[in-house]
Amino acid sequence: MATLKYTLKEFRGQARQLLLTGAAVAVGVAFLVLAVGGSGALVGSFSQLAAAEVGPAALQVTPEGREAAVPDDAAAKAGRAPGVESVAVRRTGRATVLTPAGRPLDDGAVALSLSGDPALRWQLADGGKWATAPDEVMLDSGTADRIGLAPGDRLDLLTASGKRTSALLTGTLDTRTAPSTAGQPVLGVPDGAISRYATGLRTTQLDLSVTPGASPQTVADAVRDVLNPDGLRVRTHDASVQNATRESGTMFAFVLVAALCFVLIAMAVARMVVSNTFSVVLSQQIRQLALLRCIGASRTEVRRHVRRQGLLLGITASLVGLALGAGAAALGTLLLGAFDLGPVTVDLMPAWYVFALGLLFGVLLTVLAVRAPAKAASAVPPIAALGGAHTATPDSTGSRLVRHVLSALLLGSGVLMLLYGATATGPIALFGVTVGAILSFFGVLRLARWLLPPVVTVLALPARRLFGTTGKLAAQQLHRNPGRTGSAASALLVGVTVMVAAATVVSTTGGSLGDMLASRQPGAFALVTDKKQVPQEALAAIGREKGLRAAPVRTATFDVGGRKTVVAAADPALLNDAVEDIGRARSLADGEALAPFTPKDGKAPAGLKIAPGMSTLPYAVAPEASYFVTPRTMDRIAPNATVTSAWVATTGDLPHDEARKLLDKALLDQPTVRVQDSAAQAEFLSTTMDRLVLVASVLLAFSMAIAALGVAATLMLGVDERTREIGMLRAIGLSGDQLRSMLTLEAVLLSLTGAVAGTALGLVYGWLAGRSVTQSYGFQHTPALMIVGLLGVTVLIGLTAAVLPARRVRRMPVVDALHAE
Repeated sequence: MATLKYTLKEFRGQARQLLLTGAAVAVGVAFLVLAVGGSGALVGSFSQLAAAEVGPAALQVTPEGREAAVPDDAAAKAGRAPGVESVAVRRTGRATVLTPAGRPLDDGAVALSLSGDPALRWQLADGGKWATAPDEVMLDSGTADRIGLAPGDRLDLLTASGKRTSALLTGTLDTRTAPSTAGQPVLGVPDGAISRYATGLRTTQLDLSVTPGASPQTVADAVRDVLNPDGLRVRTHDASVQNATRESGTMFAFVLVAALCFVLIAMAVARMVVSNTFSVVLSQQIRQLALLRCIGASRTEVRRHVRRQGLLLGITASLVGLALGAGAAALGTLLLGAFDLGPVTVDLMPAWYVFALGLLFGVLLTVLAVRAPAKAASAVPPIAALGGAHTATPDSTGSRLVRHVLSALLLGSGVLMLLYGATATGPIALFGVTVGAILSFFGVLRLARWLLPPVVTVLALPARRLFGTTGKLAAQQLHRNPGRTGSAASALLVGVTVMVAAATVVSTTGGSLGDMLASRQPGAFALVTDKKQVPQEALAAIGREKGLRAAPVRTATFDVGGRKTVVAAADPALLNDAVEDIGRARSLADGEALAPFTPKDGKAPAGLKIAPGMSTLPYAVAPEASYFVTPRTMDRIAPNATVTSAWVATTGDLPHDEARKLLDKALLDQPTVRVQDSAAQAEFLSTTMDRLVLVASVLLAFSMAIAALGVAATLMLGVDERTREIGMLRAIGLSGDQLRSMLTLEAVLLSLTGAVAGTALGLVYGWLAGRSVTQSYGFQHTPALMIVGLLGVTVLIGLTAAVLPARRVRRMPVVDALHAE
């Protein structure tokens, strides 16, 4: 009978056959541990940075809203509260930092006040010393490196009134403790001198220290009574940290769900590997299974016997995977600890319950994966013990027919939805592509035994010509069992499809949006100032440069129905020819306006008639504008409207870099005018998209590794199954090197089959998804280099997967092989 003792014995006897399959499950479980631990560490780092920005003070006073300010007299009042030892005021504003060439940075700097009390400073110094005198400043280390300055140099900047000046750069700041200023230049100025350099100053927080021995909560209550706050919050340090990190839970859930999506892909691949392996192993044990039936084992007992083997494999592999995950997490934590991460301490080790869930998940995955093979094994009749060919199938002919029909319907309906998404517009297009991709992908997986062998045939043509007999034998072996070939190649197909689709949709979307951002803006460059007024001298200087043309943007604010409404005006003839709705703008009559919406109740600024149809041109010309009019109309409705910004376009074939040099030259005497580069924004978008592709590729690499183990397992089992055939090939003169080449070709063809089919599917899904977002197919942004590299990695996977089987074949004695059953 199929007792537990017999199951254990069989499991030990099949340890070598199941080794690679167990490794696939172990990799999946280890990935689960690392994904959860990494998600927690990532979100934890954001929480620590937010907590660091709170600062070391015992109490904090903040306004209710993010854009609100603490009253000017609040610091003096708080300082008089019982138990308050000292008060530091946090003030922030905008400052203009100049490069050594005399031009302002494209991004205006954030000015932060530096407390004179070292115990209340919340910023982190990166080098040099703290600025304390009125003519001393600090700069974030990134900006200092970018403009080539170091502590001890003189930093050129503008005063709040717009005059050039310089200050001693005493040190640099590490802005990792200030997430609110991420990506922006930061200028640190002693609190008493910040009004000299910064505009738009507002007090964002008061930091209070308490007298020794005083209770922070008691002092907080006293400060609250003294301030009698109207729109102010008084918190202890612990309460402030809790408030700053309260969004961490939501962020963790989002990051964890994203990571687990990749884990599920990897585990789905592992499930396919387990199911395929058990199907092959059990097909090699048909006579043994039939003997169990002959001595009285029922179908249920045979099924339980196979499921117990799956359970044992799941437990063993999951425990190994947990150990690997814990070791990798510990090693990663140790390595990250060697880097300077500022206030962040990284711990990749997840909580104990993650290991428990990982064990449960790995065991359930394996047990579910062996259900179909177990059902097929229980269908082996006792007469099969007499020998002869017999194929165990889990379903009857009628059930298989129904399953195939459903698979074909899945594929057909998926293709129809893809075609619908390819021709539709708006959000429904993305919905159609998404549903179509899911349905068609599952249809392809279910019909892999019929769809993938033709791919093998095509790929095998060069192998037959180049490698002769070994190439023919490799191709024949893959065609001999199309079900096994389809299952093994499908494991790679899953990972490759998702990877290529993700890379394609990100590349096409990012590239198309980048092109639109760079070419469909009203100009190649935008001119802005902190005071919202572009000097006429700057426009005149640009006009004297050949190859540049400036389009001044005037804005005026009207009260429409009790709401402030901004109207923007610019000469359409001077704007970029590719900007959206430029044709409508150039045909506007006097008094007509373009708007992105239809005004409620027909209300619009006096003297304006809204042109039919919606337009995004007002937002493009001036982000705060709701209406776009011609300069002639603006002269009539608001003759005193000022030039708040300007767009600069290039003429002729002037390269972008040359145009930027000419623009900087023209504005050399206009330090208050900053330049916003449309091409730089497009490049930033492209860089961000590339990083997303890199992260997705790294995460999907686990799926590829599991699929590689599946290919190796299939080859190893094939060697066991073909031992006698291999002996005969050796006996008739095939050398060991030829046999090794044959197995290597099998592995490479098997891997390439999944990769080529997955690449084709991924490109189609990615192109259609990108088209649904950008309304253009963006074929020019296809990640060709990545696809070529992926195919190269696939060949490497095949070569690696063939190492163990080829080594075993090469060492196999011919006589023993001929006597094998």
